[in-house]
This record gives sequence, C-alpha cells and structure tokens, in this order.
Amino acid sequence: MGALPKRRLSNSRQANRRAHHKVQIPQLTICPQCRQTRRAHHACPNCGTYRGRQVFEVPSRRTSAE
Repeated sequence: MGALPKRRLSNSRQANRRAHHKVQIPQLTICPQCRQTRRAHHACPNCGTYRGRQVFEVPSRRTSAE
C-alpha cells in the first residue's frame, strides 16, 4: 500500500498550500529609445533594442488599406 493521508485536508490548509499558484502580472518598463512599454529584461518589441543595442530588425507594419 502506498502513502495515503490518514485524514482529509481542510479547505484552509489546502488553500494555504496553493497560495503561491496565482498568475503574476509581467513587470513592464519603459524603453529608453522609443518610450513604449516593454517587459523587463527583454528586447523591445516595438524598436528591437536591448540595453542600447539593436538586437533584431523590426518588420515594418503594413496598413490594412493596401
């Protein structure tokens, strides 16, 4: 026989164990180049820079009126 609990866990003990299972809001910072919000410690999706360097080229956005 495997390890089984002798008694049922109460709702409060179960909730205390799961207190850290919540979804967290990502930390946002302001990009120093384009002043748009970006995730902390990530390259800016708007201008493609990270820590003052151009990391990737951002494709130009097309308008829907083409």
